Amino acid sequence: MLTIRLTRVGKPKQPLFRFIVSEKARDPWGKALEFLGTANFRKDPPELTIKVDRVKYWLSKGSQCSDTVWNLFVDQKIVEGAKRKQVKISVRRKEKLAKKAATK
Repeated sequence: MLTIRLTRVGKPKQPLFRFIVSEKARDPWGKALEFLGTANFRKDPPELTIKVDRVKYWLSKGSQCSDTVWNLFVDQKIVEGAKRKQVKISVRRKEKLAKKAATK
C-alpha cells in the first residue's frame, strides 16, 4: 500500500520535512516514488509548499496519508474531512486515568 508521509531532512537541530509517496513498509529515508513538497515548521507561520495536483492524483489512486499529513492537508484545505486523532493511549494508561477520575 502506498502512503503519503513526512520524511526529515536538514541539518542537526534544523529540521526540514518533505512530503513523499512511498510504500508503507519501506523506510521513510529510503527511495521515494515522488516528492510532493516541503514543510518548514521552524518559521512562524510554518512554511508549506505542496504540489496540490499531485497530492490529489495520488489520493485518487488509493494512496493513504499518515495522520500528521492528513491533518496538515485538512488545514490547507487540500482534502475535506475531520482531523485524525494522533495521540494513542494504551489500555493500561486508560485504566489509570479512569481510576484517578473515579477517586475524585
